[in-house]
Amino acid sequence: MKNLKFTNVLAMLLVGMLVSFSAWAQDAKPKASPPATATGKIGTATVTINYGSPSVKGRTIWGELVPYDKVWRSGANEATTITTDKALMVEGKQLPAGTYSFYTIPGENEWTVIFNKTAKQWGTQYDEKQDALRVKAKPRQAAAMSEQLKYDVTKDGIVLRWENLELPVKVQAAK
Repeated sequence: MKNLKFTNVLAMLLVGMLVSFSAWAQDAKPKASPPATATGKIGTATVTINYGSPSVKGRTIWGELVPYDKVWRSGANEATTITTDKALMVEGKQLPAGTYSFYTIPGENEWTVIFNKTAKQWGTQYDEKQDALRVKAKPRQAAAMSEQLKYDVTKDGIVLRWENLELPVKVQAAK
C-alpha cells in the first residue's frame, strides 16, 4: 500500500516536471518582434522609449508593409510609449511630462508624429481624440540599412531607424 502511494506520488512529480520543462522550453525561443528600450537625456529631461522591434525580413517596409498616409503604431505589438520626466519642446511645440503612446502617419516626404494620452494599449487601438500633440517631421535616407526597428534618444531629439530610412524628431527640454 505504501509502495503504491509512493509510486503514484513519484509519477505525479515526474509528470509535473515534464510539463514544466516543456513550457519553459517554449518560452525560450525569441519573439519575432522582441521588446526594446531606448533611454537618454535631452537637456535635463530623461526620455525613455519602449517598443516592439520588428525585422525587415526581406520585405519592403515603407509604402507596403507600413502604408503611407495611415496611422502606424511605430513598432510592433503593444503601442510604443515615450516617457519624459520633464516637459519637452517637440518640433517647437510643448509636450508636458508624462507617458504617451507614440504613433506616426508616414508619408513619402513628410510624417505626422503623434503623442497620444492613452499609453497602455495594444498598438492598433489608436483614438485620435486622445492625442496630446501632433507635429511634422521629415524622413531621410539612412546611412546604413537597419534590419530591426530601432529608436535612439540623442541630445537633439529622437530618431526612428528601420530599413533604409530614419526619422529624426527635434526635441529640446522646455524652459
